[in-house]
Amino acid sequence: MSSESIAPARAAHEKPLAAGLALATFGAIAFSGKAIIVKLAYRYGVDAVTLIMLRMLFALPLFVAMAWWAGRGKPPLTRRDWLGVLGLGFSGYYLASFLDFAGLAYITASLERLILYLNPTLVLLFGWIVYRRRITRWQVLGMAVSYTGVLLVFGHEVQLGQTAAAAWGTLLVFLSAVSYAVYLVASGEFVKRLGSLRLVGLATSVACLLCIAQFLVLRPVSGVFELAPQVIWLSVLNATLCTAVPVLSVMMAIERIGAPMAAQTGMVGPMSTILMGVVILGEPFTAWTAAGTVLVITGIFVFTRTGR
Repeated sequence: MSSESIAPARAAHEKPLAAGLALATFGAIAFSGKAIIVKLAYRYGVDAVTLIMLRMLFALPLFVAMAWWAGRGKPPLTRRDWLGVLGLGFSGYYLASFLDFAGLAYITASLERLILYLNPTLVLLFGWIVYRRRITRWQVLGMAVSYTGVLLVFGHEVQLGQTAAAAWGTLLVFLSAVSYAVYLVASGEFVKRLGSLRLVGLATSVACLLCIAQFLVLRPVSGVFELAPQVIWLSVLNATLCTAVPVLSVMMAIERIGAPMAAQTGMVGPMSTILMGVVILGEPFTAWTAAGTVLVITGIFVFTRTGR
């Protein structure tokens, strides 16, 4: 092959790669912004039940449109499919989101993102429990390093005099990660049957309806009209830029560069959360936070690389 023909082929290969990396990076940063927006909204006296309802209310039309678009020309869902969508929507998006929002009221955005970043280790553990999938020594080492990093940051927040609050918030966010890991493990069969975009659209639509119903049961509707306008606008931003848009961005990235590389690019997520937490929220950035972040990212890198 001549050099004249190699150059266009290389350019054609590099173009989707660059686009995929850009989409994956944007998706990771946008997802990370969710914690920052939630912490900003809490400053206006709103609670988790109301805040997550607003996020899901504004996101619902986007996810319904996503499900409709992905389902065009596809066969209708069976009764088993609908039961699966209901269960996955409850675990992966309703329960996981609510626990995450609730936990953010007690811990920093940096610690929250580091805990959620442990998700691949939980997926592996559930895969071992349910399907008896093998776990390598390197994966165990990666898990140990990552959890040490989280404990380091958690210990620092406890030292700041937030012992009970930090413990409760950390537990809630960790349970959120567990709930989402259950969704990932259980969704494999339905992804093959329905497709990832259609499943995400349907499951998130279910979660939106559950969050809205939860609010109607637990809170008076009149309370929404008493909220600060900033809470409404932050919720709109959360529903679009930090929820629906990054879902599509990551999906498009996976199509171009594959899931493994997209996951590796997602490592910018914790760093972007910490940076935004320091700049926007004024959260402290200490040597403990830096060390814990390095340990978590290093551990997950070792974990994912050796798990292939």
